[in-house]
Amino acid sequence: MDRTRSGKLGLGVWALIVALVALVVLTFLPSPYVIQRPGPVYDTLGTATDKDGEKVPLISVEGAETFETAGTLDLTTVQVVGNRERTPSWFELALAWMDSSRAVVPLDSVFPEGVTTEQRDERNASLMVDSQHEATAAALNELGYDTGAQVVVVEAVADSPADGILEADDVITAIDGTPVTAATQLREAIQDAGGDPVTLTLLRDGEEKTVEVTPEKSTEGGVTTWLIGITLRTDYDFEIDVTIQLDNVGGPSAGMMFALGIIDTLTEGELNGGENIAGTGTIDAAGTVGPIGGIRQKLYGARDAGAEYFLAPEANCDEVVGHVPDGLQVIRTATLDESLAALEVIADDGDVAALPTCELPAS
Repeated sequence: MDRTRSGKLGLGVWALIVALVALVVLTFLPSPYVIQRPGPVYDTLGTATDKDGEKVPLISVEGAETFETAGTLDLTTVQVVGNRERTPSWFELALAWMDSSRAVVPLDSVFPEGVTTEQRDERNASLMVDSQHEATAAALNELGYDTGAQVVVVEAVADSPADGILEADDVITAIDGTPVTAATQLREAIQDAGGDPVTLTLLRDGEEKTVEVTPEKSTEGGVTTWLIGITLRTDYDFEIDVTIQLDNVGGPSAGMMFALGIIDTLTEGELNGGENIAGTGTIDAAGTVGPIGGIRQKLYGARDAGAEYFLAPEANCDEVVGHVPDGLQVIRTATLDESLAALEVIADDGDVAALPTCELPAS
């Protein structure tokens, strides 16, 4: 019996040693994943730190009257743990899998093959700048300002229908006689043409020209689109000067909250009724709110920062359902007008329980 017990004890010790060795190996063994976790939260009505380390208003306006605000309109962020140079260990991943505020995602989904961390950061910085411009345009359009929008060709893709017809810096002013003030409007008109030639009116070096382009068919994932082969940007000539100061944050997902912060700054009274409200979502000049990544982590970041309400893009609702932390009410939104309507209910102490939320689809 003693020998049996001794043998079992020996096996147990060896099993423990093997498990400890495996744990040590897993601690240092790289993985093909990264971890997303809640990032910093920034109040668009508050301050931010500039490149010199000084506290400055996150949103500042010149050329128009501004008003006092209260409460918060927080934009939320996501931090990524790991990159192609250093991925999290399997031990770190195991801890993240057990934390509902974190997500383990494939490395390639965040850092595509062939794209360096520096290139990714540069792209995200560019998207942030574009987001600020679109948010400013959306806010000023909502308030009745003229944004002087111009749709400009960045480049014509080689061997595309537009190659040799359109050039970089062409300003497209109309399609088939209808004035163009947004890139989305131009794309929709091309789709509506259904492959028929479209007539574009443009300004090239200050001279007006008319050209005809025949879109080509593209099918991806069973969805057919019509393309003329150009990349675009929208330039604005704002009547007032809006400056958004936010370093070390990239991507387009703060657009809606920027727009709300600008509107609150330029209008009398408290847009949020003095409440603590957070949210996320891209936005374009027309006020359309689009989906973003990492919304689960943003929900937890908002809750931990003291927000009571969260404005979530309608397109992200499938990721929201079942993942809302206690103490936070999610309000779904698809447009800037819907977000403003929700804030009005909150500010007026209305029936917030009746506001639209994310729900499971009917079975």
